[in-house]
Amino acid sequence: MSDLEALQSALGYRFRDTGLLSLALTHPSVAHEEGGGQNHNQRLEFLGDAVIQLAVTSELFQRFPDLGEGALTQARAQLVNRGSLAAQARRLELGNQVILSRGEESSGGRARGSTLADAFEAIVGAVYVDAGFEAARRTLLALLSEGGSAMAELPSLENPKGDLQEFLQAGSPEAPRYELLETEGPDHNRTFRCAVFHGGVELARGEGRSKKAAESHAALLALQRLRAAVIKP
Repeated sequence: MSDLEALQSALGYRFRDTGLLSLALTHPSVAHEEGGGQNHNQRLEFLGDAVIQLAVTSELFQRFPDLGEGALTQARAQLVNRGSLAAQARRLELGNQVILSRGEESSGGRARGSTLADAFEAIVGAVYVDAGFEAARRTLLALLSEGGSAMAELPSLENPKGDLQEFLQAGSPEAPRYELLETEGPDHNRTFRCAVFHGGVELARGEGRSKKAAESHAALLALQRLRAAVIKP
């Protein structure tokens, strides 16, 4: 079985045009190395990002009719942030199949989270071009489910402070510290702004209608930034 055939089996989708799959795996560094004459996956990545956002938004909207916009936005961010997409790519072993320039490969590009997340998005975009939105949606949701991101239940939205503490304590016993920065507005409609710190460094700022809500918002933003930073080059 060829590498592309094995990948299609792992994806649960067989391309009509396997050239689209090859293009989705082609990193922009190839074009730069060859003077711009080589096509690469950035356009498919751009398309795939939009397809992923719409597919997951639609699924959450249908599954959880009682959730408001804020909770839906948080749920989507946790399900398909760059870190989770890179994890999906690693599960599919896309690092072994991406097509890189010599320079990008020598600098560790096959293991780079941003490269892997981009390739995953590009593959979803390629499925969309090959067979339309419904095929891309089914393929994506099946992959998320197989990778442990099924949407039968929402990701944890109720305890971002606890999630942040657990994330940080994987590398340090120090707990995050929250500080109320300011309040504004009349008593009946007050806005609180808080910051969260760890190791003397401010991680994020949040706001809410109570001090607790502001702390939770800051913790959620900090989590998103820290998880994204893990996959940056």
